[in-house]
Amino acid sequence: MPGITKRKNCYMKQQEVIKLSNEELNEQLVENKKKYSELKMAHAVSPLENPIQIKTVRKSIARIMTELNKRDNK
Repeated sequence: MPGITKRKNCYMKQQEVIKLSNEELNEQLVENKKKYSELKMAHAVSPLENPIQIKTVRKSIARIMTELNKRDNK
C-alpha cells in the first residue's frame, strides 16, 4: 500500500503517526500488537538479545492508540 513504510523494529515517532490515515493506523496497530505478543513469548522462552525492543513496540502501540483516540474525540 502506498504511504505505509515497513519498519524493521516497528518503532514509530509521533510525527510519523500523525501523518497516517485511520486505516493505516489500524493496520499498524494490529501489526505492532502481533509483534509485541511474539516478542513477549520469545522473551519468556529464552531471553532476547535486545529486550528493549519490547519497550519500543509497546510505546509505539500507545502512540497509535493515543492518536486514534484523539481523532475519535474530534
